Amino acid sequence: MNEKYMEILQQYDLELLSARKGRGAWLCETDHGLKLVKEYRGTVRRLEFEDEVLKAVAERARIPVDRCVRNREDGLLSIAGDGTRYIVKDWFPDRECSIKDTREVLQAAERIAALHRVLRELPFKEEWSMGSILGESLAGEMRRHNQELWRARNFVRGKRRKTGFELQVISGFGKFYEQAKTAAEGMGRIFTEEKDQALFLCHGDLDQHHLLMTGRGIAFIEFNRMHMGVQVTDLYHFLRKVMEKHDWNSALGMSVLDIYQRSLPFSGRERECLYYLFLYPEKYWKQINFYYNANKAWIPERNIEKLEKLEEQEEKRWNFLRQIGG
Repeated sequence: MNEKYMEILQQYDLELLSARKGRGAWLCETDHGLKLVKEYRGTVRRLEFEDEVLKAVAERARIPVDRCVRNREDGLLSIAGDGTRYIVKDWFPDRECSIKDTREVLQAAERIAALHRVLRELPFKEEWSMGSILGESLAGEMRRHNQELWRARNFVRGKRRKTGFELQVISGFGKFYEQAKTAAEGMGRIFTEEKDQALFLCHGDLDQHHLLMTGRGIAFIEFNRMHMGVQVTDLYHFLRKVMEKHDWNSALGMSVLDIYQRSLPFSGRERECLYYLFLYPEKYWKQINFYYNANKAWIPERNIEKLEKLEEQEEKRWNFLRQIGG
């Protein structure tokens, strides 16, 4: 094991039994269970915020989460001799949620609602007012992505000899860009003033990779993007991955939404927000953005196939959108 990690563990009341690499860090079996040791580049203030919130989640809702372990000095951050900063977190030896498994997907929907419910109960504190918590609005993010789409489109149109990927981009651009504009405009209408946004704490980066199937229920991990926002964005990020995997099966998608809202009913605004999130062609934007910011001279065949798949799934995606819109 890297001596630096050994140095960090010596700052804790933990006895190391074994260690292996995983998730860009070290997974360490100790006399107090499995721990994850990783480098940390954020602030102590951010760590204290996350710890306070995750403590409430674990205690109030009995939801397993990856809380940081405090060292012998009662700190959340430990520093190696060379000045590199590390955290040690409670971890789980379990696998990720399988979005291929309908039963697990439905279980996840209920637990996401439970997580959101307890996060809503936490009163916002003034000391939480950090840049990483008060982020960009959904409409602002969509408008920024639309500008990126337009720049990439102009670049492609200006090329004399176009690759297969670039031809695919041009052929579908008009349709997807109109969806993107409509979504941004709609999201802007929903949240016309900051005071009307009804923001709550969100996980911020929720997908199947952050849901682990443990013996104590589904664990939520990696809250480093937790922020004040619209909670249905968490549900959207998870469900979009599910829908893409299941060829936009509307029955499954509506079942997920129904299970979530049995525990935490949608407001009219939240349902409208969910509609515009799904209307926005996020996967199309991701492919174009990757192309524009990468080596444009060579695009893997797989990326062309992804654009083709988007076209093939459009009818089913719109069927799901119509059901969300009522």
